[in-house]
Amino acid sequence: MADAATPHEKPADEHPPPEDGDEDDGDEEEVAANGDGAAAGGAAKKKKKKKKPKKKAGAGAKQSEPPRVPVTKLFPSGVFPEGEIQEYKDDNAYRTTSEEKRHLERLTQEDPETTYQNIRRASEVHRQVRQYARKTIQPGMTMTSIAELIEDSVRAVVEANGFEAGIGFPTGLSRNDCAAHYTPNAGDTNGTYAIAERTKLRTNTRVVLQQGDVLKVDFGVQVNGRITDSAFTMTWEPTYDELLKAVKAATNTGIREAGIDARLGEIGAAIQETMESYEVVVGTDTYPVKSIANLSGHDIIPYSIHGHKSVPIVATDDQTKMEEGEYFAIETFGSTGRGRVVEMGDCSHYAKRRDAPHVPLRLTSAKSLLKTIDKNFGTLPFCRRYLDRIGESRYLLALNSLVSQGIVQDYPPLNDIKGSQTAQFEHTILLRPTCKEVVSRGTDY
Repeated sequence: MADAATPHEKPADEHPPPEDGDEDDGDEEEVAANGDGAAAGGAAKKKKKKKKPKKKAGAGAKQSEPPRVPVTKLFPSGVFPEGEIQEYKDDNAYRTTSEEKRHLERLTQEDPETTYQNIRRASEVHRQVRQYARKTIQPGMTMTSIAELIEDSVRAVVEANGFEAGIGFPTGLSRNDCAAHYTPNAGDTNGTYAIAERTKLRTNTRVVLQQGDVLKVDFGVQVNGRITDSAFTMTWEPTYDELLKAVKAATNTGIREAGIDARLGEIGAAIQETMESYEVVVGTDTYPVKSIANLSGHDIIPYSIHGHKSVPIVATDDQTKMEEGEYFAIETFGSTGRGRVVEMGDCSHYAKRRDAPHVPLRLTSAKSLLKTIDKNFGTLPFCRRYLDRIGESRYLLALNSLVSQGIVQDYPPLNDIKGSQTAQFEHTILLRPTCKEVVSRGTDY
């Protein structure tokens, strides 16, 4: 999920379940007996069966389509796959072999409050759900059906259970010039925005994915408040392949440059240099790819997708450093337009502010809705479809009241100029004491 500075190819199998192994049934003794079970010749003859090779826990278990098998059943030991490991460089290269840092990492692994298994479980859910989504999403599907395909799968595979596990934030399905923060509301009719009126154009048709669309898919998974945030872009025509290549390369540059003591502004400069080395040819016109200057990555803290630090995707003078133990969403956005976004269209994304003020609420409906938000979402982002799902109705006045009081933050869709195309790729990285782990990495991106 993007951190805004404004107000505010068919994938390969990824991280397959454990391979079939063997199970040790132990040594069994068999007595050669007469028909009535008496030992022949007064002495029991014993025959020792050969040991069967040991079978790994969860052997043979596979993910279903659509995904409905919990990852805890595929990895019953509770140990989930590591992401991609990258070594630190320069002054931090010593961390790889430092006994002190290795000891610190062992302590971190054993601490139930900071265990890496929560975020790795969330990441494995993300990989398995997106593997299915990437081969299933096709033009002709409605935005609502795509969102439900992803969200129903996440809930099943993570074993959604209140704040213990579930969806990290609403599924972003931003298309074309819309770069971020669009998910369909109930009864959504059209994803085209009237810039002059600042209102959504209404038609009698639901929002349907088109053959020429560039679709950003951004969803999150949380386990005990630890959120994996990862996104990808899909297109069904080759025109914008270079745009996707630019953004994927820029995200990988950001991951490479990130690390303990890395300065945020310098990471942004490296991302921008990579991004803007690409161009897109549309017919007879050539468009330079631009980093969207007022969007950025961000650190992630428990139960809150946006922490305290932003990771720019253009050069800035921000000297803030990344620190050991933090984890970040490295996300980059490229555009064939002006490289800046503005808020436009009906809002769908919301989140209760961590620093929400305690103010008297005059509307009874606002008080009731706040209790619902606290009970079901806390500070995790939510959308209007999620309120519908838990039985809330006629809540817009109350929701707008909570926004105006500064208790809830709204996140309207973010759009570049009409006719431009935007793309996004994103990974979550964990700055461990000894190495950098790209926890959401898969074989697809």
